[in-house]
Amino acid sequence: MWIILKKICVYLWIGFLIVPQSVMGENVKMMTRESQKIQWAGIPFDIIQSGKSNHHFIWIHGDEQTAKMALEDYMETHEGKALFIQNHEREIPFETTTVDPNRIFSHEGSKKALRKFKTNWTKKQFQNALSKLDEGRDDFFKELFPEEEGLLIALHNNSRGYNVYTEESKSTEVSIKKNQNPRDFILCTDLSDFEKLSAGPYNIVLQNRRLIEDDGSLSWASLERGVRYINIETRLGWLSQQKKMLTYIDTVLLTKND
Repeated sequence: MWIILKKICVYLWIGFLIVPQSVMGENVKMMTRESQKIQWAGIPFDIIQSGKSNHHFIWIHGDEQTAKMALEDYMETHEGKALFIQNHEREIPFETTTVDPNRIFSHEGSKKALRKFKTNWTKKQFQNALSKLDEGRDDFFKELFPEEEGLLIALHNNSRGYNVYTEESKSTEVSIKKNQNPRDFILCTDLSDFEKLSAGPYNIVLQNRRLIEDDGSLSWASLERGVRYINIETRLGWLSQQKKMLTYIDTVLLTKND
């Protein structure tokens, strides 16, 4: 019996050695995975880099845990660069106040964000706080924004009261599906991306014109700098839906173009 088992093991080992590498490569996709930590004005982010894809991702609101889980799951098996804010609340502590991190991507937006929860700044305190955000912004953008032709995808979750119809008046074009929950939608800033994604099952809005008011959001900053930007909005807790929407975008816009 021992001799028979020994022969079987030898045959299995030989079989493994002669499997063509091309066949093994079809089943196993090897990717380099690197991580680093950065800060912008003291605001901490973790960066995960897998492979060399020119597509970037960001999770920016700490209380939107469904979005975080969807992005973490995606990065386990896909290439790209993902930035994760290190915070557990929607607002982040900054100086002697708190600010919405998705409202500080411009000078004007930062001024409004700093005054939202604190109005009794001295002039010197306010200017110092504003300068810290302004001085680090361009360096942060170098990490966040992809090179030309790359795509930046943000993942968000929403609560009751915010849905695709909220964005309709600010949109150039919309594609709203009757069988989809209005709180689950995709926002694009590129016409070509909108046209491709609209053929699918999800609610899509196009916002490719500058708003009259600079709100300091990442979508505004992306549009201002000519960066292709997409925001995936879903209800908090609907992980499977957000993962499906991210996979759909990957199939239509990322995989086909890589």
